[in-house]
Amino acid sequence: MSDPQKFDIVIVGSGSAALCAGLAAREAGASVLVVEKADPSMAGGNSRYTAGAMRFAYDGLEDLLPLLANPDDERIARSDFGSYTESQFGEDLLGFNDGRPLSPEQLALVGESLRAMQWLGNNGVKFEPIYERQSFEKDGRHVFWGGLTLAAAGEGEGLVDAELEAFRSAGGTIRYDAGVTGLLTENDDVCGVVTESSGGERTNIAAGAVVLACGGFEANDELRVEHLGDDWVAAKVRGTPHNTGMGLTLSFDLGAEPYGFYQGCHATPMDAEMPNYGNLEIPHFERKNYRKICYFLGIMVNAKGERFVDEGKDFRNYTYAQFGRSVLEQPGHIAWQLFDSKTDDLLYGEYRFHDAHFTEADTIDGLLAQIPDLDTAATKRMIDDYNRAVVDTVPFDPTVKDGRGTKGLKLNKTNWAQTIDTPPFRAYPVTGGITFTYGGLRVDDTGAVLRADRSPINGLYACGELVGGVFFAGYPGGTGLTSGVVFGRRAGAGAAAAVSRA
Repeated sequence: MSDPQKFDIVIVGSGSAALCAGLAAREAGASVLVVEKADPSMAGGNSRYTAGAMRFAYDGLEDLLPLLANPDDERIARSDFGSYTESQFGEDLLGFNDGRPLSPEQLALVGESLRAMQWLGNNGVKFEPIYERQSFEKDGRHVFWGGLTLAAAGEGEGLVDAELEAFRSAGGTIRYDAGVTGLLTENDDVCGVVTESSGGERTNIAAGAVVLACGGFEANDELRVEHLGDDWVAAKVRGTPHNTGMGLTLSFDLGAEPYGFYQGCHATPMDAEMPNYGNLEIPHFERKNYRKICYFLGIMVNAKGERFVDEGKDFRNYTYAQFGRSVLEQPGHIAWQLFDSKTDDLLYGEYRFHDAHFTEADTIDGLLAQIPDLDTAATKRMIDDYNRAVVDTVPFDPTVKDGRGTKGLKLNKTNWAQTIDTPPFRAYPVTGGITFTYGGLRVDDTGAVLRADRSPINGLYACGELVGGVFFAGYPGGTGLTSGVVFGRRAGAGAAAAVSRA
């Protein structure tokens, strides 16, 4: 059947990028329908599964205050937020480019990041300082580190809810249980979508333009293996089960150019006992607690009793996406994070989450004996060697890269090295969890999807995870959501402008 109503813009997906596209299109005067495969409880794409952190360039507190849900929080007067310039943002991205220069997409992300945040703030989306995860107390002050200071109030769930409220208040419409199975075309122009409900009812919806904002291929086992490698069939999918690469497939059928780094993805160490898809049995806001990213305060060991990464290479914002991949590549796709009691008060709340899995003992030998399939003798030797190698003359300081490392090991730890010698001892089993994939489509400055000859596919736009060229070998934490806002705004405004000219 056909939908009797035609919309100027149909947006596929209901995550942050999709809702930003919808809001931008409504601001331009277009009629907008968002179609979402999930029901309302599961809508919001991967955005709902995040902690809501957003990285953007800012000069100082004066740029942050207008964005805050509670600018009168008494802690702000005792907080050192510092600044995070566009130059620093660019350098951080370059650190994950494996020698590539900044791509046009990365330059756009950096240059538009602050304006994107201000736009969200002006539309009622507010933020909170990330005190628990991005600051440490030092001399009575909250010192923020790593250039990442704010998260959406209510984290990922709060972000999506606030954006949805703004979109609806602006006159936008959303339809659930409407999975897109095809694109309608006329003379090679995209002119609508075909949707199918969970009950099998198919509907043709006419539109002046379609914006694809339906994620990458992280929830597709076959595509993960094809592009990322055999290990990735074992990856835990952190977010929605609906991001199966459908947007890519539909675009390729129309001649779109594959673009970006298909061998890369956002990953992170996760509780090895976590159910797939972030555990759909618990609330969205709790699912983030399956992450385990305090490895920088201890060590990670594989089943052979070997450390396999420099846990203190950099702030965890800059390493967790790479280390998630590294964990997945270990024997059995598993590793253990080892800590002693000296770091208890510094471990994030996810380590005290009611469903966190760990082993505890008052001796190292007792701890290792409880870990299945572990070479306990090799692990004990490794811990002894590690403890002897710690340079304990350098003060431990988690607010900076303190240079307190090890010397003489085959794989040294660069920062935050402390001996593991104070009971009780804990071991947390972790595996690799995948969040989103980096390979996508090439889009122009308006968000229009391009063919290999760089001609646009008229009526087709893309944003969010579908935009290629934004990330390569990794990324600094908090950049993914910001990218969704930047390219969502572009796609929504670009599609609306094209429809108004038609």
